[in-house]
Order: sequence, then structure tokens, then C-alpha cells
Amino acid sequence: MDNKLYVGNLSYAVREDALQQQFSAFGLVSSAKVMMERDTGRSKGFGFVEMGSPAEAQAAISGLHGKEIDGRALTVNLARPMEPRAGGFGGGPRY
Repeated sequence: MDNKLYVGNLSYAVREDALQQQFSAFGLVSSAKVMMERDTGRSKGFGFVEMGSPAEAQAAISGLHGKEIDGRALTVNLARPMEPRAGGFGGGPRY
């Protein structure tokens, strides 16, 4: 998991191929995913990149964190596991 990166503050115009191209300068990119709104198909402004090794991931963090791309300074750090969501089945009327 030390090679999966969170990439935030992306321009809404950035697509997965451009993200992969930016990170490939630091090593093998196993996957690049820009998160999209389900209803509109518009970018959410963040994504995830999986590098080939932890060393390549660290190189990408060092090289791209804070770098301005399309007028926006990127946030690049190690991805954390998704935390379980609170709540449950509530919200509806009880009969």
C-alpha cells in the first residue's frame, strides 16, 4: 500500500491519461484514476495513482507535491485506507 498515492486539487479538466503521463516521469505507473461525479460525469478534482514501487511513489511525492499544473498546486501524498462510513439505514419514516 506504500505505492498508492492520493492526488488532490486537480484541475477539473485533467483526465486519467494526463495524470498517468505526469507521474510516469517518476517510474512505472500501475494505474491512474480520476474520481468522477456519478450523475454529471464531471471530475471531483482528485484521484489516485498506483506506482510500481514504494521508492517510485516517494519520488513522485517529492517531485509533484505542490507543483502547479493547469494553474493548481497539486496535493500528493500516500493514500490512506477508506474509513468506514458512519450511519446506516436511518433517515426514512418508521411505520
